[in-house]
Amino acid sequence: MKKVIESVSRLSLYIFFALVVSTVCLLTLGYRSRSGPAVVLLFVSLASYFTGHKVLKGFAFTVWVFAFVAASMIYPAAFGAWFGFDLKGIIIPLIQIIMFGMGTTLSVKDFAGVVRMPWPVFVGFVLQFSLMPLGGYAIASMFGFEPQVAAGIILVGSCPGGVASNVMTYLARGNVALSVTMTSCSTLMSPVMTPFLMKVLAGRLIPINFVEMMVSIFDMIIVPIVAGLIANRILYSRAGWMNKAGLLIIVSAATIALAVAAGFVPDVSLGPLSAVKGGIIIGFLLIGVVAISKWIVQIVLKGPERWMDRALPIVSMAAICLIIAVITARSREKLLTVGPVLMVAVMMHNIVGYLLGYWLARLIRLDQITARTIAIEVGMQNAGMGSSVAMTVLNSANAALAPAIFGPWQNVSGSILATWWHRKPVKTDSSK
Repeated sequence: MKKVIESVSRLSLYIFFALVVSTVCLLTLGYRSRSGPAVVLLFVSLASYFTGHKVLKGFAFTVWVFAFVAASMIYPAAFGAWFGFDLKGIIIPLIQIIMFGMGTTLSVKDFAGVVRMPWPVFVGFVLQFSLMPLGGYAIASMFGFEPQVAAGIILVGSCPGGVASNVMTYLARGNVALSVTMTSCSTLMSPVMTPFLMKVLAGRLIPINFVEMMVSIFDMIIVPIVAGLIANRILYSRAGWMNKAGLLIIVSAATIALAVAAGFVPDVSLGPLSAVKGGIIIGFLLIGVVAISKWIVQIVLKGPERWMDRALPIVSMAAICLIIAVITARSREKLLTVGPVLMVAVMMHNIVGYLLGYWLARLIRLDQITARTIAIEVGMQNAGMGSSVAMTVLNSANAALAPAIFGPWQNVSGSILATWWHRKPVKTDSSK
């Protein structure tokens, strides 16, 4: 299998160079309108090459994002509606799937980290919800963006930490347990903190409904994560009764039935739960899928125990690529106007998070490993959540631009920073 991947990777590189030549020729001859397919396939082939490369595979996701962005910029109608269904409607379910995946990687002990290391978690929490929101407000004001675009910059700064920060912390030889705890805590507090910060910092730019945003985030983030925590117990429990085929089939059938039933129950009958109906449906459905998949993969096929850890990142990356494409298609004209300047602003925002996160942590005499962890956690945001809130609560594709750009960029910058710190292991801490 490894040789096949390497062969496909090499072939993709040859195709990439051929497409580069084709694109240049078409543009030189004035066939700009006909160069679209070549440009899209150019990025697809490069992404395929990166995917199979030992060193460059960490950047493959970003190149896939470029491929989807190119496709949505050249063919915006393709990401507008399918068979009469507005693709904007898939954004929240996709985010819920991503958050469910995050939940499957967590357990109760991850939240117990607050007790084991309260001071670093508190410092990280304060910096997370102060540096990035205020930094976003300052940068948006400095560049003088129009209200919706500026609100998007503030929004991505007001979001909790991103899941990718845990991976980058590991690569940077940081404190992974602290990173996971910080991500978990900031995510759990996001239904309150994000609307509050948006109301205070962006309320003069665009209308902000605190309650609507809070409920939307709870439905989009918290409910799927709770479902993911339940799925984690199904997947990785050592108890014998949790590994029996009959029980897994019953759990799967019951939860899928509950998901279907919830879909048919009128909102009036659900009362307050109607506000999180979407999250409940997705949560039950995914728990059922996980249970039946475990039965098939581990019991019937005798497959690996950690198969979900391999599958969910692929699903999450595909979901993010599609979300970004849908947003880009709706903001194509605005992106052509403010895109380059907005990219600079987003890059500054991200780098400010890294720099101030690290040096403020050092200023209060936290050790280097902890400071690195906090820097990455502060600088990397849950941009997917920001995009979804912008599209569904703020109802603004322009506000979703900054989060859509921030997400891919932070993976590039985070990888570079993690690689740099990986090559500079901490031996002693002179401040101690």
